[in-house]
Amino acid sequence: QSWSTGMSYCLHSESHLDTGPIYVRENGKLHMVNQGAGGIKNVTPKTRPFSLFSRSFSVELCMNREDDRARRQRTDHFIFTYTKEGNLRYSAKSLFSLVLGYISDNVDHIDSLIGFPEQIAEKLFSAAEARQKFTEPVTGLRALQKFTEAYGSLVLCSLCLRNRYLVISEKLEEIKSFRELTCLDLSCCKLGDEHELLEHLTKEALSSVKRLLLKDNSLSDAGLRRMTAPVRVLKKGLENLLVLDLSCNPDITDVGIGYLLSFKKLNCLDISGTGLKDVDAVIKRIQMQIGLVHSKVPLKEFDHSNCKTEGWAEQTVLQWEQAVMEAMKPQDNLRSRAAALRFYGKTHRIEEVVKCTVVESETEASGNLQFYKEKVQNCHSPLKKEVASSHELKNNKKRALAEQETERTSKQKHLCLTVEDWDLLNTY
Repeated sequence: QSWSTGMSYCLHSESHLDTGPIYVRENGKLHMVNQGAGGIKNVTPKTRPFSLFSRSFSVELCMNREDDRARRQRTDHFIFTYTKEGNLRYSAKSLFSLVLGYISDNVDHIDSLIGFPEQIAEKLFSAAEARQKFTEPVTGLRALQKFTEAYGSLVLCSLCLRNRYLVISEKLEEIKSFRELTCLDLSCCKLGDEHELLEHLTKEALSSVKRLLLKDNSLSDAGLRRMTAPVRVLKKGLENLLVLDLSCNPDITDVGIGYLLSFKKLNCLDISGTGLKDVDAVIKRIQMQIGLVHSKVPLKEFDHSNCKTEGWAEQTVLQWEQAVMEAMKPQDNLRSRAAALRFYGKTHRIEEVVKCTVVESETEASGNLQFYKEKVQNCHSPLKKEVASSHELKNNKKRALAEQETERTSKQKHLCLTVEDWDLLNTY
């Protein structure tokens, strides 16, 4: 009786709280306490849906409570969803996701990724990229270098910086960290002969470049001499170059074209809009020494449609461009919408073509000077033995003349290695 009286008193004293039904087990049986009468009924409890969390319930898993800023930046480690009945359900994220998020938050502290599986490294790069870790001034460069040292062309195999001079200025060290690039488009950037990026082109890290587009970059003969010095003397640098665009650089003359003859593997060359004096002599010289034929029609290799940024860091380059546009907003508020469209890759190609229209019109006026290497014809069309033999004789004569020319030019090269050339080579 005393227990019943105490329970009744407890219930009446806290009657303002909606505690719901209360069940008490006594002598092996479950009893429900009647709050209104304060008594106990021997009834079996009715089952009803029971939700663990209310609709307004929220949970935040906090780690490292000493660092409040880190705690605010860290996302929840649980996934909350509502069922059709309105009940809240939660599930913990996978251990892999938790570890991936933690490492990506501290990606700049990684010592090395050499030998690490590239499938997991790609997920780690994407997670760090989503957190915009590579846009940070110091730590971003350090983190990006760890990936480029280990994975090379997987991080970026093709880089298009056409009309991106501001991006080059702000992220020059990050751009120089990319290794094993096969395509690099620096068109319409006005870099000049002394730019640090042009000097970087001669380094061993970019010896894999096969397609180089330097249209409208204010280059002269001095810039070509610097760029080709390692290839001409040391057989290093851009020795694997297949496609080269030097159009719209009016300060390049016949002397500068002579430096390009060291690129023996060239398949396509564009020197339209340059300051050549004797065009016919240059055409013959290019054909004799590196086997390129003057094209009567524009070549598709120089229409810039195939050059684009490809690799894991494609979105990273877009983030860099967005950061540059954000910095320019106070000076150019009217182009905020255009900057957003450019970030999402919807208008930047069109605007690039518009920016270079003046230079392209000058090139068309001066004439098309594009060269390509003819493909050897197979037995698609039957030829007579006499015709074939005559072609062989002509080719032998051309080869003999070419060898004589190369010997003569090689002697001239050795004679032309002045003190300035040797000082230049010592800088590489």
